[in-house]
Amino acid sequence: MKLVTFVLDAETAPRLGALIDDQRLLDLAAADRSNGGAGAAAFASMQAMIEAGPAALDRARRLLDRPADGAVHALADGVGLLAPLPLPVQIRDCMCFEGHLTGSIQASMRLSGSTTPTASQLGMQEVFAKRPIYYKANRFAVTGPDTDVIWPAYSGMMDYELEMGCVLGRTGRDIPLASARDYIFGYTIFNDFSARDTQAFEMRSSLGPSKSKDFDNANAIGPCIVTADDFDPYAAAMVVRVNGEVRSEGSSRTMTYSFEDLIAFISISETLHAGEILGSGTVGGGCGLEQGRMLADRDVVELEIEGIGRLRNRVIASRNP
Repeated sequence: MKLVTFVLDAETAPRLGALIDDQRLLDLAAADRSNGGAGAAAFASMQAMIEAGPAALDRARRLLDRPADGAVHALADGVGLLAPLPLPVQIRDCMCFEGHLTGSIQASMRLSGSTTPTASQLGMQEVFAKRPIYYKANRFAVTGPDTDVIWPAYSGMMDYELEMGCVLGRTGRDIPLASARDYIFGYTIFNDFSARDTQAFEMRSSLGPSKSKDFDNANAIGPCIVTADDFDPYAAAMVVRVNGEVRSEGSSRTMTYSFEDLIAFISISETLHAGEILGSGTVGGGCGLEQGRMLADRDVVELEIEGIGRLRNRVIASRNP
């Protein structure tokens, strides 16, 4: 099942929906009322549904099997898709693809004219070989599909990053690896927009990224969350298109660390909460840095993950320095 958050053109209040097909969606609260329910509180938002647990998912599936006419909306008929989880409880962006780590180091070496990795780059490779790496992203900087990302005026190197996002469905601490899959609600597409020139400077501090990642609409998520029972996160083709041109192709099969690895590691002595998002990190080749091609003003970036859909955003360079 593919779940979305949407608005109708005559309203501003977000609604929770489920995709019927590529052209239509079902308003779950309206469908519940049409089928004798009370528009269950579990269908008030994506977060409410996540927290309501398996019973709410089962109810949504039954409603999707017999969609009420008044609750069905055509996607082209004044429906706007938002980020499926507009305000995540937390976002942790991880690094799961060794191919991206290697490719980024090689690209940085080309840009600097160096023939050997820096001590910092070698250190990152050493840590990655032993444990997952992640940082906490700005959960207030989330945007959805078909929105503009206004690039910060302090940066002139605009880049995209093709990632998969794992949405947690349960709260837990010290989660065993064997049980970690039970904590996954679903998966989405995540574009971690990155100001590369700013990132190169601030990473010298050894404290990780800050303004290179933290700007409005920097974390694009969508177009839906596909529930864990309907998707294999480790067998999906991953494609980047810029202005319709294929920039890179990859696969989630190449993940070095699984989402289960992340959940087990991060939850050691720390509570993970339902509604958190764990980013996979960029698939190998899935950013402009690795391709040697940054974005230009008004480029349209389209990220596709087989089985989830396509996430499209336009970047606009700031006009005021």
